[in-house]
Amino acid sequence: MRILVVGAGIAGLLTARGLARAGVDVTVLEAAARVGGRIYAEEIGQGVFDLGGQWIGPSQPRMTALAAELSLATFPTYDTGRKVLDVDGRISTYAGAVPSLSPLKLAILQTTIWRIDRAARRVYARDPWNAPDASSLDGRTLQAWMAATVPSRLVRDVMTTAIRVIFGAEPRDLSLLFALWYIGQGGGILSLVEVRDAAQATRFVDGAFAVPQRLAAGLGDAVRLDSPVERVDWTPDGVIACTPHEEHRADRLVIATPSNMTSLIRFAPELPASRRTLQRRLPMGATIKFHALYERAFWREAGLSGELVCTSGPVSVVFDNTSHDGRQPALTGFCVGAAALRVSEMAETEQRRVFEDVLVRGFGEQARSHVAFRIKDWTLDPWVRGCPTGIMPPGVLGTHGPALRAPIGPLHFAGTETAREWTGYMEGAAEAAERVVQEIVA
Repeated sequence: MRILVVGAGIAGLLTARGLARAGVDVTVLEAAARVGGRIYAEEIGQGVFDLGGQWIGPSQPRMTALAAELSLATFPTYDTGRKVLDVDGRISTYAGAVPSLSPLKLAILQTTIWRIDRAARRVYARDPWNAPDASSLDGRTLQAWMAATVPSRLVRDVMTTAIRVIFGAEPRDLSLLFALWYIGQGGGILSLVEVRDAAQATRFVDGAFAVPQRLAAGLGDAVRLDSPVERVDWTPDGVIACTPHEEHRADRLVIATPSNMTSLIRFAPELPASRRTLQRRLPMGATIKFHALYERAFWREAGLSGELVCTSGPVSVVFDNTSHDGRQPALTGFCVGAAALRVSEMAETEQRRVFEDVLVRGFGEQARSHVAFRIKDWTLDPWVRGCPTGIMPPGVLGTHGPALRAPIGPLHFAGTETAREWTGYMEGAAEAAERVVQEIVA
């Protein structure tokens, strides 16, 4: 059997590895000049810094096991000290998982988180379109639900910030069904946004980009870079995938790219209507990630963890991203959602000034004295066009969700957006690869 895999992110590479181990002849076609997809890192200053996805957590067993298998060292994300909250320019600090608010607003915030998590648990991870009230949930936005159920503007702003960071999008962009499904897969709101014992708990010493690099090295010449698939001709008996310079014939083909990028491939015959709708109406969130590097971790000296949460402005959250050995102190921030689309229009010098101003407001004038500054705008990446994940507006998941993972003749679909656990994360990519390998070799 011969299989083609389109996309050399973690999902595509793990799919290829699983098939190769089962004795299948497999080739990976990657459009970009590198592997990794939304995972990418560079050496900056005295450390390696991830410009895309970078964290794993204790409830992500596949990635934890993969790190050990690939002999990739990890270390805990720094979270010692107080966090900083910026509410419309008013600065305060707090400890714990939720900001320090008045007793009434704190109660509203905790109740809101509890209600979202409870509703998320009622949405089935494998088939959310069959959940109770799926049609009703998919017919409204998360913002509409918050406006109707959260009486405090400040609490709505705090929740909106969390949603922006999780999805790279505004609550108005998200179907309530989709948001609950996504949140439930990751164990709840706090599991997705917190550091300790949560999704941001652990970092890779050599950067998360080492994962796809080592997976690709293990596959050798089976990985073809600079090979964008432009057309796929398929019949029940096989496929022909065409790149600008080659034709590749195989028995089956696995699509392991984001749905928005799959829409660039011409299929003959056309894919079924629900699958085409998913590819057209599952855009990527918008994220700009930046690293500010310093000679010393002055925020730690001031008793701060390096975490900054902003309810307005161009930056939603900042984390301490100092190298594992402490030699290269760094703060890493995320500009997401509508703010990312606005900032993306600016020149890079203006972007840096805007981001510096946020850091100075949160951590003091020393934040302007960086020794290096690196910005990665994922909306401009030609083979990804956004981060961290694909998002669904109302009317997509409930109606067209069954097409998300369903094979079509010789065509199979991987990618983290198709995951049944931790969709949108590296763990979700690993789960999707596991599923597709089972579909093919079972």
